Order: sequence, then structure tokens, then C-alpha cells
Amino acid sequence: MFKPISLYIGLRYTRARRSNHFISFIALVSMIGLTLGVAVLITVLSVMNGFDRELKNRVLGMIPQATVSSTQILTNWPELAKKVEQHEHVKGVAPFTQLQGMLTAQGQVAGIMVTGIEPEYEKNVSIIQNHMIAGSIDSLKKGEFGIVLGKQMTDSLGLGLNDNITLVLPEATPSPAGVVPRFKRFKIVGIFSIGAEVDSMMGYIALNDASTLLRLPDGAQGVRLKLDDIFLAPEVADDIVKDLPSNFYASNWTFTHGNLFSAIQMEKAMVSLLLFLIVLVAVFNIVSSLVMVVTDKKSDIAILRTLGASPATITRIFMVQGTIIGVIGTVSGAILGIIFASSISGFIGWLNTAFGLNLFDAYFINYLPSYLRWQDVVVIVSLSLVLSFLATIYPALRAAKTQPAEALRYE
Repeated sequence: MFKPISLYIGLRYTRARRSNHFISFIALVSMIGLTLGVAVLITVLSVMNGFDRELKNRVLGMIPQATVSSTQILTNWPELAKKVEQHEHVKGVAPFTQLQGMLTAQGQVAGIMVTGIEPEYEKNVSIIQNHMIAGSIDSLKKGEFGIVLGKQMTDSLGLGLNDNITLVLPEATPSPAGVVPRFKRFKIVGIFSIGAEVDSMMGYIALNDASTLLRLPDGAQGVRLKLDDIFLAPEVADDIVKDLPSNFYASNWTFTHGNLFSAIQMEKAMVSLLLFLIVLVAVFNIVSSLVMVVTDKKSDIAILRTLGASPATITRIFMVQGTIIGVIGTVSGAILGIIFASSISGFIGWLNTAFGLNLFDAYFINYLPSYLRWQDVVVIVSLSLVLSFLATIYPALRAAKTQPAEALRYE
């Protein structure tokens, strides 16, 4: 089968054993370095993408993406909801009333943010109904004083479905015995599990029950919004509020979790840059190994030149050799990276459980997420191949400048 002479000789040089084992070692190190660099870059980017996705889907699926609230209780909140829902970027609206307090049961106490909701509306803006492991948010009915809690909260208090729990509010109530905190007994009618910090800090009660606890008329403090693009939250909320009376104000997720999201984005950029330097070092190793090969093969180059090989042919021979090193290293790294990215969540989870390492206590979720984006794989592989190809140009041009008479003088 016919092969271009430059491709044929380049492949032979790649497969052939060299008399100088150091050159072979440098070439092998270059290939391994490129493999590890690409694999680690794909794996780490997948983990960063996983944190990014979990923040959007889980945490921002539970907390309000944007809210429109009033300084006065809204007894006509359905009218406000209908008006807000007309905005082109708003995909769902639900009323809410928030209050802070403490839960106490069996001698245990825990702080909590309780939100009064209307279940049928809440399903339009929250993912809670998809993560119920016991009971249902539909059990939250006016006057029954039911509460829905996260699994981490119920586990920490040693409670389960249908157990009773007491909510203590920070507001004081005068009594014959003096000033005492206001408290109310609730029945646990649902348990959800998001797998994030919200499991231990959020609870839900019926909207009208929240008004009763706060001694307010039946209504809502405001409405929360679900948007088609969470990054438009500040603009959309402000755009809605400017058409409302002065007693309305807006808030959005960037006030509560914006710093966390920015930190993830910055870490992703910085870690990607640092790992890219590993790839760059491996590419420079390709340059050094090819320069040594050119020096080692001067006599072969001279013979090829005397047989009629042009400088362009010599250039292509060594470009083929360097490119093959880059292709093998990049493809191997991509395969390893895809395998690592697909299995790292399970492996780290097993490691965390088997050895009780508590690796995720400092994070907003209790496991290591990984989300492999094929766009990232394509970009990393393409960049590695391009750099590997560019690394061959200087050694190949240097080989083409070899003078036959000079190279064979001492042979």
C-alpha cells in the first residue's frame, strides 16, 4: 500500500528503538505528561461543572430566584401574581411568607427558616415536590398546622412522619408568668431530601398558618418568581418593581448565594489555568525530545537529503513524529478523563463513607458532583492537539536546515 515517504519514515522513527535511551525516555515522559494533563483537566472541569449545576438545580431550585415583596401584608396577592406572571422571563409565581424560629423536640433545638406557601402555586416555582421522600406538600392545609421539613433536620431531631414538633418564634408574648416566647406545636406531614444544606435549614407550612403565627391578616409578604434564565434575576426583579407602588421592593438569589456562585466560577477558571500549564509543560517536553531526535538523526537526515529528499519532506517527517506523540497522549488523556469524570462521584462517596472522612462538610452539598460536558472535552482535546502540532514546527524546521556534508563529515 502506498504511503507518503514523510509519513512512512515518521512512523518508522516513532516505532523504532533508539540507541540513545534518554531520548526515548523524554518522549515517553512527554506522552505521559500530556495524558495526565488532559485527563486531570477534564476530570476537574467536570467536578466544577457539577458544583455549578447542583447550585443551579438544587439550591436555586429551593430558594427564591427572585422575589417581589411589600412592606405591608398582601391580602390581594393573586392580583400581583397575575400581573407579575405577564413578564416574558417569568415562568412561575407563588406567594410566600417567611419567618425565623427554632424547632424543639425531645430536648433537641435547631434554628430554621420557615416559609408559608400555597402548595398548588409552590409547585410552579420549586423542586420540592420532586424530592419528597415521605408525605406531601399537599398536606399543608389552613388551620391544621402541618409542617414539611428536610431529612437532615428530622434525622438530627430524631423525628419522622406524623411526629409532633414545636416551633418557637423570637417574638415575646405577655403572660401571668411574665414575658415568654411565642410557640406553636406542629405535625410533620412531609419530609424532603435535596441533598444540600437546605435540608437542615428550611421548612414549609401553610400560607395562612404563617399569617396566624405572625398575627397578620390572611395574605402573603410577597411573591417568589421562577425565571427562564437565573442570571436575569436582578434585571427582571427590578423591571417588575419599577411599575409597582413604592412600598414594593425586589430581591434575588445573587444577594444570598451570589458569592458562592462567583467563587465556583473563579475557582473553575483558576484551576483550569493551572492544569493547562501541565499540558503546556508536556508540550514543551515534546519540543525538547524532538530537538534531541533531530540531533541524534543528523546522519539519517543527511543520507535522505543526498537521496533527493527535499527540506519540506524532512520537515514533514519530524512533524509526523511529534504529532503522533501528541495524538496518542491527548487521546489517552481524553479516555482516562472521561472514565475518571464518570466514576469519581461514586468513588469519592465510597471513600467518604468507608473511612468516615466527612469530606463535604464545608460545602453546600453532601457529595461530590460531576457533570461531564462534551463541549469541554472537545475544547481540551482540540487545544492539546493544536499545541502538540505547533510544538513540532521548530524541531522540524531545524532538521530541514541540516547540511548533508556537514552532518556526514565525521561519520
